[in-house]
Amino acid sequence: MKTKNYILILLIAFSCSMCNSSKKEEKISTEKTSETKKHEHETLTAEDSLKLVNHQIEVKGEVEFPLRLTVDSLRKMKVVTIDNFKITGKNGEVKREIKACKGVLLKDILEKAKIKQQDHKDRNFYIVARASDNYKATFSWAELFNNPTGENAYILFEENGKPVKNGEMIAICQNDTRTGPRHVYWLKSIEVYKVE
Repeated sequence: MKTKNYILILLIAFSCSMCNSSKKEEKISTEKTSETKKHEHETLTAEDSLKLVNHQIEVKGEVEFPLRLTVDSLRKMKVVTIDNFKITGKNGEVKREIKACKGVLLKDILEKAKIKQQDHKDRNFYIVARASDNYKATFSWAELFNNPTGENAYILFEENGKPVKNGEMIAICQNDTRTGPRHVYWLKSIEVYKVE
C-alpha cells in the first residue's frame, strides 16, 4: 500500500513539474518573440514615413561646437562615394544592395563639432545616432578614432544618384558583419556622451 502511494505521489510531482516546464518554455518563447519585435522597424505607410523625415540633423552633447547639418552642408564637406554597398540582416541575408552612395565620414562630422576632451587620454565617449522613431545605434570613441570602423562609418545623403529614401540622411557602418543593426533611417541627431 505504501509503495502504491509513493508511486502515486511521484507521478503527481512529475506531471506538475512538466506543467511548470511547459509554462516556462512558453514564457521564454513569448519573451524572445517580443524581443525580436523590439529590434525591428515596423512597416510604415508612405504618409507615416514622411512624418519621420528630418531636413537637418543635430550634433550635440559633449561637443564644443554643436552643429545643425543639412544635405547641403554635408555636400560642402569631404564627400566619399561607396560602391556596391550591401545592407544585411541579422541572419546575414542581403536585404538591399546600393550600387553607389555618397556621404561623409561620421568621424569628420565629430571632428568639426570637436568632442570635449580634457587631454589626449580622455577617450571615454560614446556616440549615439538617433532616428525620429527613436531607433538608436551606438559607436565608441575608440571605434571611430582608433579602429578601421572610423573609415567605414558614414552619414549618407545620396543613393544611386538620388536622395536617400526614409529620411534625408542615414547613418551606416560599412564594415559591420551585419550592417542592418547600425543602419539608421530618418536620422535626427548625433549625440556625444561621456562614460561616467
